[in-house]
Amino acid sequence: MYTTAQQLPNVNENTTSCAPAQLTVLYDGSCPLCRREVGVYQRLASSQPIEWRDVSHGASDLPAGGSRASYMARFHVLQANGCVLSGAKAFLALWETLPGWRWLAKLAKFPAAVTALEWLYCRFLVLRPGLQKLAVALEKRQAGR
Repeated sequence: MYTTAQQLPNVNENTTSCAPAQLTVLYDGSCPLCRREVGVYQRLASSQPIEWRDVSHGASDLPAGGSRASYMARFHVLQANGCVLSGAKAFLALWETLPGWRWLAKLAKFPAAVTALEWLYCRFLVLRPGLQKLAVALEKRQAGR
């Protein structure tokens, strides 16, 4: 099984801001659910620079130690120190930087909270393919109006 954190060499990141990214969000831009969720996060004023990297594009730069398929299968963030977090730990790292989400990151500091969130996230991943199909159908329906 894919580990939730692994140490990787530091990567030089390109960001849209002048400051280097403190966090790089690795998301599946081909997934309509992922695009919508990332869109919500992108509209918020982060407490630190964030780079948003769509790993579904073949030209996107990927951190060493993972495949495109593995980065598309789960939510990941790359920290400035080169550590890649996956699943619940990745969400918590992002939520710590976002207004309106920090409370959830603080709540996750309680014992067993990260384990429970990871369990829930794994259950979501089982449902994700069906939800993606539903989202695509709804997008097509809305485009046809």
